[in-house]
Amino acid sequence: MTVREILKMGDPRLLRVAQPVTQFDSDELHLLITDLLDTMHAADGAGLAAPQIGVDLQVVIFGSGLPNPRYPQAPLVPRTVLINPTITPLADADGLVTELEDWEGCLSVPGLRGKVPRFARIRYTGFDPFGDPLTRVVEGFHARVVQHECDHLIGKLYPMRVRDFSQFGFTEVLFPGLDAPADD
Repeated sequence: MTVREILKMGDPRLLRVAQPVTQFDSDELHLLITDLLDTMHAADGAGLAAPQIGVDLQVVIFGSGLPNPRYPQAPLVPRTVLINPTITPLADADGLVTELEDWEGCLSVPGLRGKVPRFARIRYTGFDPFGDPLTRVVEGFHARVVQHECDHLIGKLYPMRVRDFSQFGFTEVLFPGLDAPADD
């Protein structure tokens, strides 16, 4: 088990655009994925992107298939390794592409929370570690987690998406005495 250091906001490596993976099913890729999973689980995260551990590749992981202690009310998200992802916003039943605002945190922005708009329904595509195509249509918490993690691949941290800074601050101040929304 290798738990890697999670980079914090302010580290310029978090602002880079990650490079696509070109070699699938390699020892190096499988080792990176193992390190990401070990690091995410050690931090009780809902997801983690390779740039957060200083690796400049388009690899994200998210979900667990088990209730997350930091997201006890959230629906289960299947554990997924997503490589070279693309996100497409999708319309709802009324034909509208909508956004929803909800609280987010991030392992790279510890102790802070903010309300962030995200597309309510998306299709994500990419590849698994073996280079096989992966496509899912998701909504709600699952869609939020995927968008948050994929933002790391384009050098964006969730505070860059906060629209109302009265809805951004320290967890202990925003949610005194309550179980607060967790970091991603």
